[in-house]
Amino acid sequence: MGHSNTRCRLLGTTAAVVFLWPQIAAADYALNMTRGVTELSREFYDLHMLIFYICCAIAAVVFGVMFWSIFNHRKSRGAVAAQFHHSTRAELIWTIIPIIILVGMAVPATKALVKMESTGDADMTIKVTGHQWKWRYDYVEPGFGFFSALAADSNEARALRSGKDPGAVDNYLLNVDHPLVVPVGKKIRFLTTANDVVHAWWVPALGWKRDAIPGYINESWARVDEPGIYRGQCAELCGKDHGFMPVVLKAVPEDEYFAWVEEMVVAQADASAGADRDWTREELMAKGEQVYTAFCAACHQPNGLGIPPAFPALAGGAIATGPVDQHLDRVINGKPGTAMAAFGGQLNDVDLAAVVTYERNAFGNSAGDVLQPAAVKAARK
Repeated sequence: MGHSNTRCRLLGTTAAVVFLWPQIAAADYALNMTRGVTELSREFYDLHMLIFYICCAIAAVVFGVMFWSIFNHRKSRGAVAAQFHHSTRAELIWTIIPIIILVGMAVPATKALVKMESTGDADMTIKVTGHQWKWRYDYVEPGFGFFSALAADSNEARALRSGKDPGAVDNYLLNVDHPLVVPVGKKIRFLTTANDVVHAWWVPALGWKRDAIPGYINESWARVDEPGIYRGQCAELCGKDHGFMPVVLKAVPEDEYFAWVEEMVVAQADASAGADRDWTREELMAKGEQVYTAFCAACHQPNGLGIPPAFPALAGGAIATGPVDQHLDRVINGKPGTAMAAFGGQLNDVDLAAVVTYERNAFGNSAGDVLQPAAVKAARK
């Protein structure tokens, strides 16, 4: 049992180093925390430095007295040890002084913790949901949401035997297809949860990370003061693709943010309207490739060969070449007891129709099916 636990710890440590290596390398071997770009992150940094300096001062005093005592009371100088067993004064000194120091450290630390939990008076609310292995962001007030998954170039380069050089990919494993966009200077409340297993949403520049737990909502807040792109990752070992679900937060001026919101609302309306028309095979294949890359390639690989037996191949596979209604049912409802997730609640009718059409006509498959959104809508009932 002990050997097993040791192996698990070693594997966990190795996995963490591998998954976080791009971020470790990007840090240029910095030894300190980052000040970040939010009010909270700067306060946490200053608190960290205050405690660090207090610890350094305590170490200097304690070791200074210890070395001075060793030098001045050594046997070669004829020092004779005092004979006593109790000193009320000494006990008061080494009890009262540490209490004063601890209280002095606890006061600013408590203020920082209370401030971190103060999510009231927020200008906007964003719900962050962890999925295996991507994030979903729902903007509560505008009323739209989207998934954010590993960027296609990183996803291709990290695949087994892809032949692509990861070093040639910009922000390898730290880039996404759709970043989280927020306005500068606004207090944002984050509601963090998960759809399947425990994840952790972490952007170092914000100064905190939050666990994303199924059935539970954690609250956090941030006010980004500087425009820019800030990267992070899932900080919880959530499964085989833990290292491939990065976080990208893009902070923009307020007018640029509202223009982006308008574009997203229009795009969502267009997507809803698209479910009421028939799509051509070419349109479904193009759309399906995008959906497959974002939602399916993590397990079944960009080339459709999968990683059997856990992740079966779609190229020539029984599901992708069998009856189309069974294929659609598997994508919508998943398969209990396996790693196949249910995508009926994650994808709309157009996306489902497109990805099923793509899987049945890509990777050398030639089923010839063209599944329309209306058929997906009927299958949901």
